[in-house]
Amino acid sequence: MNTLMKRNSLSPATTLFDDFPSRGLFDWLDSAGIGRTSESNTLPRVNIAETGNDFRVEMAVPGMKKEDFKVELDNNTLTIQAEVTENSENRNDDDVGYTRREFSYRSFKRSFYLPNTVENDKIEAKYQEGILHLVIPKREEAKRKPARTIQIT
Repeated sequence: MNTLMKRNSLSPATTLFDDFPSRGLFDWLDSAGIGRTSESNTLPRVNIAETGNDFRVEMAVPGMKKEDFKVELDNNTLTIQAEVTENSENRNDDDVGYTRREFSYRSFKRSFYLPNTVENDKIEAKYQEGILHLVIPKREEAKRKPARTIQIT
């Protein structure tokens, strides 16, 4: 599971997208150029950005339709999954009577933990040009307030 959370520190608040728990030995070997992992080839890549009012998630999933996706929120866990099954059949009508069938199956499931500072019931999702876009609004108390000057008396 990946984590999307807001941190408070001396530096400005930042968004953390931490995939460390899902990384294994082969991911470290892959980063060293030693091997290839199947996860990096099958899981769609995600961009997560934080604005003053919301979090924005973009997932690259070309070749799918919006009906292929299932986006669920269970407690504070946002799960995005898709499943596509394609069948194609080519027949050759010559004397051999050869038939070729090809099956294709693609699926993935990614989960993200949402901080309790988001408006769970106002999450919006749209699929456009191969990218799944999600907008996760922040609660009013979590939005960044403008700097103000405090008078000294």
